[in-house]
Amino acid sequence: MARSIVITGASAGIGEACARHFLADGWQVALLARRRDRLEAVANGHASALVLPCDVAEADAVEAAFDAAAARFGRIDVLFNNAGIFPAAALIDEMSPADWQRALDINLTGMVLCARAAFARMRAQDPQGGRIINNGSISAHAPRPRSVAYTTTKHAVTGLTKSLALDGRAFDIACGQIDIGNARTELAAKIGEGAAQPDGSVRPEPMMELGPVVDAVAYMAGLPLSANVLTVTVMASAAPFVGRG
Repeated sequence: MARSIVITGASAGIGEACARHFLADGWQVALLARRRDRLEAVANGHASALVLPCDVAEADAVEAAFDAAAARFGRIDVLFNNAGIFPAAALIDEMSPADWQRALDINLTGMVLCARAAFARMRAQDPQGGRIINNGSISAHAPRPRSVAYTTTKHAVTGLTKSLALDGRAFDIACGQIDIGNARTELAAKIGEGAAQPDGSVRPEPMMELGPVVDAVAYMAGLPLSANVLTVTVMASAAPFVGRG
């Protein structure tokens, strides 16, 4: 039987690219995001695709989506916990409570709810086990200027990854995190045009294409459960991350 993967944020960017790759590689793929029309376009009628419109911040919607995926595929082998947003740049006292809450809802609560749903099904299925891959960010290590909401949630994702990696041991559930820097997506396009720097300047930053990111996720997903990549950073080689500031 073909292996199965649930991908959140599958309607655009990294999630879309990964969904297309796994479908082409023979996986059964559940595509989650809020926009059905975008998901349908990514699935493109593929027999192994399952389109599941879902707001990952809604607990009942997440449970229903994972129930549907498990019913269709028989089991869930991998979750690529990818959905995320980048709020408008702001100092903490300029950031609206609504912007903070939405970042928290999607970037952290959404990650937790999807990991919770995947963990429960991986723990209960026979044979037991599976893999969760969390999409962090290089902002899980070093912030950009005026990114307090995004950076705080991405640091928290690292704690989630480590906790799941520990708690999953007893159930053959592996968990790892991919931290991506300056991949060319709709979300990150403005970085290549000009991004605020810690010295107050605005400069374009080097970008990379999505291929290496997809390859890294595919490598992590394809590992036997006896092996795990706990954390990996994939970034544009000349991006101002090492030595940022």
